[in-house]
Amino acid sequence: MAREHHLPPSASSLSASMRDLGYSLETAIADLVDNSISADATSVDIFCDLTQQNPTLGIIDNGRGMDEAGIIDALRHGSKNPSETRSPKDLGRFGLGLKTASFSQCERLTVISNDGGGLHAAEWNLDTVHRRDDWLIAILEPEEIAELPFHEMITGKGTAVVWRNLDRLFEDETGAKRDEIVNEKLDVVERHLSLVFHRFLSGEVSGRKKLSLSLNGHPIEPFDPFCRKNSATQMLPEEVVRIDGVAVHMQPYILPHHSKLSAKEFDFYQNRSDFISNQGAYVYRGGRLMAWGDWFRLIPKGEATKLARVQIDFSNSLDEMWTIDIKKSRARPPAPVRARLRQIIDKVSTRSTTVHRGRGKKLFDEIKAPVWERYADQGSIRYALNKEHPLIEALRSDLSDENVRRLTTLIEAISSSLPVEMIYSDFSTHPRDIHQNETSQEEISERLNALKECLFGDGEVDVESFREVMRSTRFFVGFEDAAEEYITKELKK
Repeated sequence: MAREHHLPPSASSLSASMRDLGYSLETAIADLVDNSISADATSVDIFCDLTQQNPTLGIIDNGRGMDEAGIIDALRHGSKNPSETRSPKDLGRFGLGLKTASFSQCERLTVISNDGGGLHAAEWNLDTVHRRDDWLIAILEPEEIAELPFHEMITGKGTAVVWRNLDRLFEDETGAKRDEIVNEKLDVVERHLSLVFHRFLSGEVSGRKKLSLSLNGHPIEPFDPFCRKNSATQMLPEEVVRIDGVAVHMQPYILPHHSKLSAKEFDFYQNRSDFISNQGAYVYRGGRLMAWGDWFRLIPKGEATKLARVQIDFSNSLDEMWTIDIKKSRARPPAPVRARLRQIIDKVSTRSTTVHRGRGKKLFDEIKAPVWERYADQGSIRYALNKEHPLIEALRSDLSDENVRRLTTLIEAISSSLPVEMIYSDFSTHPRDIHQNETSQEEISERLNALKECLFGDGEVDVESFREVMRSTRFFVGFEDAAEEYITKELKK
């Protein structure tokens, strides 16, 4: 008969291995903010103090706090069974996040808390674990707690998680270079938290009070990836999939064309969430963003869907089906959700493409004789200069037959040489940087006079025809008032 043999893991080896689960600074801090939210905190303050000889990072909340037994349980590896039924408000799963997230960044983790019965604290020190090769934590005495950083910030109920010996944060740099690296990382942290917790920061999570988050005293504002405050954002009908009787909500959005965004909105969205790379599904669990910018291999990312976003909400009772990882940075939808998402993608890709094409089509439709024409026949699309544009016809009428042939050759050469790939690349990545019309105020009158002479010479001017051709050239975009003033003063005499 087989003999049982007790075989606990080496505390030194396992704790060292658990430091490399793939957390970044921002995902590690987000994991700790999850704990604060689960403890009903409405305020979470994050401080990174670089002024001390031994820099520290603290995450302080006003949640319900813990007594000594609660702290010890929170510091236990695997303090929760992921298979157990939990409160719908619980953002945790494995009972590992506090430890694995913290040890990915530091060697010394201290938890200070007050549940109304006074301050208690305990800590993990990896140096002790490695030296003794045992799972040993330190329960701190009141006089030791009084020496801890950030303890004075717990004025009522609440908890402070303190990271010391931040060996991963500084990348072996010192002085000004160290501070520069840390500040860059903290900027990423702010952007990450503003997105991941945007629904908590906006106060739109049902059953939760509005969350206040700050980083080194600066409030973190929510970043809405769906641009819902803009009236041009399209919200398509919500769809619901039920898995074992539990509803998964899927809400598609089409972001506005960049021309519908204010300069402030465009900078905000382009800088924080590149339109192409961040298209896709946005998966929320209990209101917390888990994964985003992915179509789950249903379709490749592309220009046709770059304005499409699908908000997917599920509850923690479906965690196992979504294969949520420890870092809460990966989620794979169950088969019924993937099937419905595939149907939604067909709709949103069509609508997203329409936003772009519709904008271009509008510009064509508004002008009776555009300079450029779009031809779509037999499955191919091409663009060509309009040979019948009034400016071209006016020029052709003054040319000999030989020069007309030369003009036709030039027009065809320009049309066939249109740098489509370059235009596509520039417009898809930096649309606001493209300025085709560089007309200055000083050139307005000169161009208007040249246009009049080209069209009518010394003859009578047809004002409406002049206005139509003027609009088709787009010479005067941004100078419409000046052009109308010219028409009134010079052409309507």
